[in-house]
Amino acid sequence: MALPLYNSKYYHRDLSWLRFNHRVLQEVADKRNPLYERIKFMAIFSSNLDEFFRVRVSDIRQIKDLDKSLRRKLVTKPNRVLAEIKVQVDILQQEFGKLIQNEIIPDLKKEGIHLIKHSDFSAAQKKAAEAYFESTLKSKIDLEKTIFSTKDSVFVENESSYITALLSKDSFQIVQIPKDEPRFFVFPGDSSTDKGQHYITFIDDIIKYNLYKTHSELDISFYAVKISRDAELYIEDEFSGNLMEKIKESLPKRETGQATRVLIDQRMPENFQNVLKKALDVTHVDIILGGTYHNFKDFFGFPNPTEKDFSFKPLPPIDHPATSKFKTMFEAIDTKDQLMHYPYQSFEPVIKLLEEAAEDPQVTTIKMTLYRVAEESRLNNAIAKAAKNGKKVIIFIEVKARFDEHNNLKWGEIFKENGAQVLYSYPGIKVHSKILYIERQIGEEINPYCYIGTGNFNEDTSTLYTDFGLMTNNKKITEDLNKLFLVLEGIFIVPKAKKLLISPFTMRNKFVSLVEKEIHLAQAGKEAHIILKMNSLEDKKMIKLLYEASNKGVKIDLLVRGMCSLVPGIKGQSKNIKVTSILDRFLEHGRVYIFGNGGEEKMFIGSADWMTRNLTHRIEVVTPILDPDNFKIIRDVIDIQLADTVKARIIDAEQKNEYVKIGKKPEIRSQYEIYEYIKKLK
Repeated sequence: MALPLYNSKYYHRDLSWLRFNHRVLQEVADKRNPLYERIKFMAIFSSNLDEFFRVRVSDIRQIKDLDKSLRRKLVTKPNRVLAEIKVQVDILQQEFGKLIQNEIIPDLKKEGIHLIKHSDFSAAQKKAAEAYFESTLKSKIDLEKTIFSTKDSVFVENESSYITALLSKDSFQIVQIPKDEPRFFVFPGDSSTDKGQHYITFIDDIIKYNLYKTHSELDISFYAVKISRDAELYIEDEFSGNLMEKIKESLPKRETGQATRVLIDQRMPENFQNVLKKALDVTHVDIILGGTYHNFKDFFGFPNPTEKDFSFKPLPPIDHPATSKFKTMFEAIDTKDQLMHYPYQSFEPVIKLLEEAAEDPQVTTIKMTLYRVAEESRLNNAIAKAAKNGKKVIIFIEVKARFDEHNNLKWGEIFKENGAQVLYSYPGIKVHSKILYIERQIGEEINPYCYIGTGNFNEDTSTLYTDFGLMTNNKKITEDLNKLFLVLEGIFIVPKAKKLLISPFTMRNKFVSLVEKEIHLAQAGKEAHIILKMNSLEDKKMIKLLYEASNKGVKIDLLVRGMCSLVPGIKGQSKNIKVTSILDRFLEHGRVYIFGNGGEEKMFIGSADWMTRNLTHRIEVVTPILDPDNFKIIRDVIDIQLADTVKARIIDAEQKNEYVKIGKKPEIRSQYEIYEYIKKLK
């Protein structure tokens, strides 16, 4: 019996995540998006699915190995979950393949761009394919080492594309597609016959064409294969020894971990599938049927040989008023709290603040947390310069930020070389907060400043992710933040915060009390409402409390980009809860929490989703929005998103991902409306 997508109270988080990736797939189908943006969403869909199997499926498989009594306490049946994941992924893969064949490839043809297979090569293209193989590809493929006995065991690299063929009943060939070459080859055009027409092929097909020539006496077919491997590091004991060194030593193991998915061409005959399963040491549970090509994340680099532009029209980040009205960022913050909203506004104020702090002789101390940093970064250079200039710089780097460990470790070494004190991951808990604390000494007085954000200190993602950041010198907030840094430094044990919500210390209890207040207001016959915007909603205790609030008459609007375990619109449970999800050109990433509070709304922003890991197992920081101007900006932005009639999907009791119906409503594409709104701010 297959596990349903949801039960009466909770969706399974991983099946709900697959419905999120379905929303990404909808962007491939949405012809309101320019053609190459739809192709980019193909790459995002593929990349998302890779990570899902490397992370989430590997976690479920680890649960399978637990004692049954412990599994019962976790209330999970991993075999049923894995079976349903396979069913849902197969459905998504089929839909993905149809979109490519029936929509993307025909739409490319309309623009004179032909994505062709080796069987479609013209005589001139065959010569070009032979020449490119001989000059470039052949030296990167040791053909003698690609043929194996059907009794051999074979190791294939994580997330690499391969093609394979059964040569005889006793042997097969498996060839890795070179990773250091562009995945696509643009054939040189023939001006006499190909006016305005452009031909592109996967390098897979160039290799296939040349291999078929090599095996011309055999009746064989090549099929695509790809393996995703477990990305967990499995540190045996986080609580003893040097955790950072253990993480560093474990990173290479990620590339050789257990297979969590074997993606194969669905045309592969069953007898050859059995040969491969034995050679790769996998079972039928690991097999996912796919198309002729894998690693569609390579479509991020799909060439455009035309002079046409098939991308979104640029929405350049708007300069923040603080950078133009004030001589320094410290002066801007002294005047009032400064709110940033990326990518609509530039990330420059954050970079400028750190660059000024690095040079300002009155700045004595800089403390900050880093979760995912850019590879090359003015912001990181400013941190290093501040340390080199003799400031007291304390940087907490979360090395357990999955897939960013190498880069985080690299920058940690750079900071240390320049004189910063670098602290690394804590055992059993992640530091996910996005916080910065600065002290300036004016005479005898210490003036503290801080920044609290919903997104990472990362120039690259700040142009792609929608996030809020708050700069303030509010005494109570800066005092709370300094207490948290003293906890990270091992000086304090618990930060006794007065204004900030800090997990795992006070955040859950504070959110509970805010929801309970709305319940009491509703029971007293007063207006009560809650508006929450987040990436994911999974924590069952908070969902149960929202159900209670709904039943007591509290109106609840949720904006949830990704997984949502709450089941809305159920009579007697969640009738007063409405959930929508927005996917568009920017990745919705900000977290905002609004509570009616009897007509005097309270608003918070921060780094925490309502997931158990965020509320219980991570250090997160959420700040109140106290400045009325900043409050209005965020409230207006949220109202625009709640009114979206173009890119908003309804999360209903079946997660069908139907678009919000326009009806008589005006057409509102919230990200574009927000951009125009931000442009008008003074």
